Amino acid sequence: MAIGSKELASVELDTFEDERLVDELKKAKEELFNLRFQSATGQLESHGRLRAVKRDIARIYTVLRERELGIRATPAPVEVPAKAEKKTKAKKDAAEAPSAEETKEA
Repeated sequence: MAIGSKELASVELDTFEDERLVDELKKAKEELFNLRFQSATGQLESHGRLRAVKRDIARIYTVLRERELGIRATPAPVEVPAKAEKKTKAKKDAAEAPSAEETKEA
């Protein structure tokens, strides 16, 4: 997903967790800084890109603020399937438990 594109819609931002939104915000701000630097030195090829990145930053700030106010729901955290954890725990218990031969000797 590229920053400053039509792919970064507010509907898609709803699915991101707060940490990922902050990361996307940092990326967008870095890109805006680079675009402004290119503009100042006369190397900027696409001036519309500045506008798109600014809008993406505004979208991200809006989603974060709406979540703070409770207007927009925070996505539910993705949980690791419990079956995978139980299998690994069962294997560990089986490896640590004494074998049938060891219990007969005692």
